[in-house]
Amino acid sequence: MTEHHKIASGVLIAASSFVLALDSHAADHKMKAGASDKKLIASAMSAAPAAVAKNATVVVMEAGGKMRTLRKGTNGFTCMPDNPATPGPDPMCMDKNAMEWVGAWVEHKNPPAGKVGFMYMLAGGTDASNTDPYAEKPAPNNHWIKTGPHVMVVGADANFYDSYPKSADPDTKQPYVMWAGTPYQHLMAPVK
Repeated sequence: MTEHHKIASGVLIAASSFVLALDSHAADHKMKAGASDKKLIASAMSAAPAAVAKNATVVVMEAGGKMRTLRKGTNGFTCMPDNPATPGPDPMCMDKNAMEWVGAWVEHKNPPAGKVGFMYMLAGGTDASNTDPYAEKPAPNNHWIKTGPHVMVVGADANFYDSYPKSADPDTKQPYVMWAGTPYQHLMAPVK
């Protein structure tokens, strides 16, 4: 298994909301056994522009958190299909640095310094807390938000994020910082 796929096997994000358990995601894809690889690939490819998606590696989470490659790519991006257990669409496509950032988030570690990553979620994203990177459901104090189609910049220096709103209850139709003040803060930029 390549280092890229080792990182991917620890990844379960629901776009900007990333708040699902690995076992839950794996079980959901296992239950979706009737879905063909072709449908999973189409779902994953919907996350990014066609020019990026057509050459991206496509992976799916399986039982036990194991990542299965559905299609090998050539452009350094990895796409994952929608998780049917989440309330909204959440296929995603990310570059290598974003995969490392997500791996750090999943493992509750600090993201690698100096590695800015880019992610596409052009089909939208699952609802999530805007303040708690590990919230799994809405609560009175976790500022649950809904996101539409967007891109994300992760892993940038803190001063980059200072240029954007950091409100706990942002206007999700404008660029804003999600999880501000945490090691996992990132720019959310709507595209529609």
